[in-house]
Amino acid sequence: MSNNLYIVPYDFTPVSDKAVQYALFLGGHIATEIRLVHFATNESEAIKRRKEFEAVKEKLTIPATVDVSTLVKVGDVFSDLGKVAKGEKAQLIVMGTHGMKGFQRLSGSYAMKVITSAEIPFLVVQKDTEIKEIENIMVPVDLTKESLQIVSIAGDMSKIFKSKVHVLAEKQHDEMLSTRIKIRIGIVSKEYEERSIDSEVSFLNSSGYYSKKIIKYVKENNGGLIAIAYHSESLLPQFDSFAQDLITNKLGLPVLIVNSKLASALYF
Repeated sequence: MSNNLYIVPYDFTPVSDKAVQYALFLGGHIATEIRLVHFATNESEAIKRRKEFEAVKEKLTIPATVDVSTLVKVGDVFSDLGKVAKGEKAQLIVMGTHGMKGFQRLSGSYAMKVITSAEIPFLVVQKDTEIKEIENIMVPVDLTKESLQIVSIAGDMSKIFKSKVHVLAEKQHDEMLSTRIKIRIGIVSKEYEERSIDSEVSFLNSSGYYSKKIIKYVKENNGGLIAIAYHSESLLPQFDSFAQDLITNKLGLPVLIVNSKLASALYF
């Protein structure tokens, strides 16, 4: 097995083909194994899909730095994807989404169920996601400790692409909250400085939806990737909407997302 394994859940649709292409694009920057994984409803379907996978592989243009393998299991993507990823010690899951309409038709809020079923990051792409070099990575943080759990992962991605990282936060009028967000930003800036990662901090206006302000900033600053932590246990009821708005953004940008764990005392 490769020391760097990307898993692509594959359902033989165009959007899963885009996920494969994006994974191959990543593999062109760093040596990796890409494993296409399909979950069949029964063994009869599994046998059929294993044969079809051979045709899928033959059509791929595979970089010299990439090995592609396939896996068909009888199971369910919502409950078994995370288990496969953990068992195979994967570093990333590259997953396609049909956008907001398809996202909801497929699973309603279950898309987050897929993300929260795994302990490793997801990179989510849409059918119209453009495959191109990433010059700028946008990393929104907020007042929660959990939001910082994407920082290191986004830094890893910036190293692969030699990208600049834009750390985004909302301005806070309350003095205590302003101090807290500045502490968060200070932690992020210190990490990126120690890793020699080019970064800058931008504070967005406090009025309006945070997701819309992020997308506006991304559009104005040639954003190529959005990186967020998903607060699965957040007390903020709007966060599911926030995450889905970004994952299904109208710019078609890929989104790096990690299911954040309950933060420890590591962050203040």
